[in-house]
Amino acid sequence: MDVLRWEDNSLLLLDQTKLPDEVAYRSCRHYRGVAEAIARLQVRGAPAIGVAAAFGYLLAAFNYEPGEQDLEHYLDQAARELLLTRPTAVNLAWALDRMAELFQTVKDDDLTQVRAVLLAGAQQILDAQRDQDRRLATFGNQIIPERARLLTYCNTGALATAGSGTALGVIFCAHQSGKEIHVYVPETRPLLQGARLTAWELEQAGIPFTLITDNMAGYLFSQEMVDLVIVGADRIVSNGDFANKIGTYTMAVLASHHHRPFYVAAPISTFDLKLREGKEIPVEMRDPEEVRSINGHPVSRPGVPVLNPSFDVTPHTLVTGYITELGVFENVQEIQGLAG
Repeated sequence: MDVLRWEDNSLLLLDQTKLPDEVAYRSCRHYRGVAEAIARLQVRGAPAIGVAAAFGYLLAAFNYEPGEQDLEHYLDQAARELLLTRPTAVNLAWALDRMAELFQTVKDDDLTQVRAVLLAGAQQILDAQRDQDRRLATFGNQIIPERARLLTYCNTGALATAGSGTALGVIFCAHQSGKEIHVYVPETRPLLQGARLTAWELEQAGIPFTLITDNMAGYLFSQEMVDLVIVGADRIVSNGDFANKIGTYTMAVLASHHHRPFYVAAPISTFDLKLREGKEIPVEMRDPEEVRSINGHPVSRPGVPVLNPSFDVTPHTLVTGYITELGVFENVQEIQGLAG
């Protein structure tokens, strides 16, 4: 099914907060609706957020009414609001920059032409993401051994990219190529993206998997039940440090201690080579209520102190390799000249 699609001058977004119990779409006719959907995690995953933001920028062009301010100022305002929704995922800024650059080429044209060009641009970003996912998965499949027992984390499938996925896309490709694999899926607290979304996608694809709580990962490694770890990323900086869903660093430390390969799967658009090391990555802090409850059911006393970072940063020294649409690389320096 489509994670998002453009229809009748509006953006339809698959509401991932309702999965797996209900398949429902949110219709966004204003760019602020897209911003709200991103902030509420109705659309999530770094690549999918970038694609949604591109269509949000496009919506702003459709929302614009000549008169009070010029179109360029209005689109800049929309881009700023969209950018503030999720500060860690670099794909968001990347997509908005691409749309703004495209607007500069047609800003002197009439509004109808501007809208047409921006629509083609947003669609191109979506199509490119789907193509990148396919190529990334093909390269990643080469490092998946036969009968591998894999550990992934959070959700990195089609739901996270609007294509076929990054880390989970590699797993899908390995399964489709005939490899007998088994996937361990940590639930991914506090919002359970593993339990709600990854398990659902694996079940739909007919891939054998086992759901675990996050704190069971150490047990799996100690019992030699994991052959390889593969995760996604929201931002990878020039020394190879990367941000991903909170808990990823724990998985990387466990893999390193138990001498298991640890791979990061992400498109080139996720690399932020302007930042030198992971400590420069902004880490989003989210609502404490996400930790105090599960699906609206309290698990603690109201108002207890909560720390709720959405991401952690894993140092490059724990990474075996980076799987991209251009190939598999041992370090980011190999990618430097390819990610301009």
